[in-house]
Amino acid sequence: MKIAAIVGSNRKHSYNKKIALFIQERYKEKAEIEILPIETLPMYSEDDELAPPSQVTEIKAKIKAADAILIATPEYNHSIPGFLKNALDWFSRVDKVLVGKPVMIVGASPGVLGTVRAQVHLRQILNSPGMGALTLPGNEVFIGGVKEKLDESGKLTHEPTIQFLDTVMINFMEWIKKTK
Repeated sequence: MKIAAIVGSNRKHSYNKKIALFIQERYKEKAEIEILPIETLPMYSEDDELAPPSQVTEIKAKIKAADAILIATPEYNHSIPGFLKNALDWFSRVDKVLVGKPVMIVGASPGVLGTVRAQVHLRQILNSPGMGALTLPGNEVFIGGVKEKLDESGKLTHEPTIQFLDTVMINFMEWIKKTK
């Protein structure tokens, strides 16, 4: 099973990148998870969508070839970062590579709510006509207080969170098989 992962933060020590890397490592026997370099994408412009830069076509091809998508997003001002929105704008145009793709959203933040508001907005975006992505209801991952759940090296060590991730990843992978 191939899962393309998108991290909505370009911060060097991003909590969401750490969570995506944890998922990639923990489930490597069950899925090939590739974290896509959306930080290389230029700002979306309709002027360029018919002849996009190579980094856009390369990432879109990986999304198209994937069985599913994992999005790890922080929350900025009660929504998703512009960095992530820019990537989604590229993915929603011309060949619309997210249409019909199963998507799982995870989010980690130092705050109590763990990206709840950002994920509500992200689900709205993913359900828009240009996106048409599929999200599994009830399979949400909101990791609040993330600083206390990582060790000194930045690895997720909080056992209840790990067990919860195991449950939602199993749900997600089973659902991916059903959507094929």
